[in-house]
Amino acid sequence: MADDSPSRDRLRVVLADDQQLIRAGFAALLNSEPDIEVVGEAANGDEALPLVRALVPDVVLMDVQMPGTNGIDATRRIAADAALARVRVVILTNYALDAYVFEALRAGAAGFLLKDTGPDELFRSVRVASAGEALLSPTITKRLIAAYVASPPAPTAVPTLAPLTPREREVLTLVGAGLSNREIAEHLTLSHTTAKTHVSRTMIKLGARDRAQLVVIAYETGLVTPRTGDR
Repeated sequence: MADDSPSRDRLRVVLADDQQLIRAGFAALLNSEPDIEVVGEAANGDEALPLVRALVPDVVLMDVQMPGTNGIDATRRIAADAALARVRVVILTNYALDAYVFEALRAGAAGFLLKDTGPDELFRSVRVASAGEALLSPTITKRLIAAYVASPPAPTAVPTLAPLTPREREVLTLVGAGLSNREIAEHLTLSHTTAKTHVSRTMIKLGARDRAQLVVIAYETGLVTPRTGDR
């Protein structure tokens, strides 16, 4: 279901979930915010893909497990489409430590959100994702990444860090540790603009879609390692 006349001055969201009540609840909450509107809904990945291509929303809230094309495959296809480069996918899940969620991050998702999250966190997540930031600040997300990099569900090719300068490796390590651009700037005694430039160049050199994938790469390559006893 798509809105034929979306407002371009608000953050535009597409909902993809096979449960109509879930979509209705999220839509009601999001549409209550003056700067956010739901412009389309889909019951599965097969419906979501053409809808996203037609509407090019700012954010897609994507259920990880749906009949037909699931959330991971749909996310991978969105991330691989150059015409959808600015679209950010946030995975919806019932369970925080879901193996599918980490695979979705590998596929190009900007982060994940529990379905029972509160309204304020929902609104924040949409705004953060649309701004190009990764939804990786909650401790539980870091535990998820650490757990599945330490014991990945399937063999994957580990990216090489050879293209990076020593400074860019430092920056990647700090991104992997969850620091924001401003925190990276303070840690390395750089300007905020310079830190942001280093992050952008690191993303380009490693072929990362966004910060979420930089965090995954930082763990995969061993720049950041899971802390024993991390809770």
